[in-house]
Amino acid sequence: MSTHRKPEPLNYRDAGVDIDQGNRLVAHIKTLAQRTSCPEILAGVGGFGALFQLPSGEYETPVLVSGADGVGTKLKLAIETGIHNTIGIDLVAMCANDVLVHGAKPLFFLDYFATGKLDLSIAKQVVEGISRGCEQAGAALIGGETAEMPGVYQGSDYDLAGFCVGIVEKANIIDGGNVAPGDVLIGLAASGPHSNGHSLIRKVLERTDTDLGETFDGKTFGETLLAPTCIYVRPILEIIQKIPVQAIAHITGGGILENLPRVLPAGVRAAVNTTTWPQPPIFDWLKTAGGIAEPEMYRTFNCGIGMMICVRAADAPATMQTLEQAKQPAWEIGHIEPDPDYSPTSSNSKPSVLLT
Repeated sequence: MSTHRKPEPLNYRDAGVDIDQGNRLVAHIKTLAQRTSCPEILAGVGGFGALFQLPSGEYETPVLVSGADGVGTKLKLAIETGIHNTIGIDLVAMCANDVLVHGAKPLFFLDYFATGKLDLSIAKQVVEGISRGCEQAGAALIGGETAEMPGVYQGSDYDLAGFCVGIVEKANIIDGGNVAPGDVLIGLAASGPHSNGHSLIRKVLERTDTDLGETFDGKTFGETLLAPTCIYVRPILEIIQKIPVQAIAHITGGGILENLPRVLPAGVRAAVNTTTWPQPPIFDWLKTAGGIAEPEMYRTFNCGIGMMICVRAADAPATMQTLEQAKQPAWEIGHIEPDPDYSPTSSNSKPSVLLT
């Protein structure tokens, strides 16, 4: 007669999920969130839902603007280099800059952190970056989610997603509808590739057998490529308060060629002079090392311009002066002109960019 031992009882940790570790991270996040707190927060990190009261008396017809994004395969570089303290800034930037395009002031931010096995040290660094990004964007870190998902993610590999909500007066929404020939385009400097094109970047690194620890332009390749995405909230909100901005474009995936047309009305095109700003050296390296054609560069990377503003020609000097006072590097890089190929009867007509 055979006997069977009763199996040892299982718990969640045996399945790869450590609730206690997660609770320790939440406690740390609460401390970081205090740095970004504001009176409008009624309930923040730790509850089932975060409560945020709209500012009273500041808006006649307030409109909420929301955005969600991630940081793409730039995460792979963070994991490979062990540099985790800036990727959270990227996460906030990608969302807050999108909301900003419509003239909205970011109010609050939520994050989603998913991993195979929660490494408290890594998670703390990531969230500390998120907190710093929120401080730069003027947004409250109000909540989020941490998910330990063994079997979906391998080991301590992780993924990130972010969610930002902003507010703008309905009458002041910037939608590009009034852009007209003669308007001036102003480009704001990028810190590097930001959080776009990293799949191609990694392909170039692989093909050239380039080590992330190799020196490049005074830093390592890893440090250069992980330079956090610029957050443009403060200088652009300052401009909006003083100057009628016609359109704003966040130069993300798709580069200048794909993103600028998204904010232009039919019948016009943007003429951009690519010699008017100094590109960070990493773009020259990518182009040469990867044998990447110039049109592909401008269709994949920001090539040194992280945000573009369109203003009337008469307002360009004041815009540049405001950016200079805000210590935000920027250049007049082009203008708006009639689109010679536009046909009001063609369903295929859409705004374009002419690079010179």
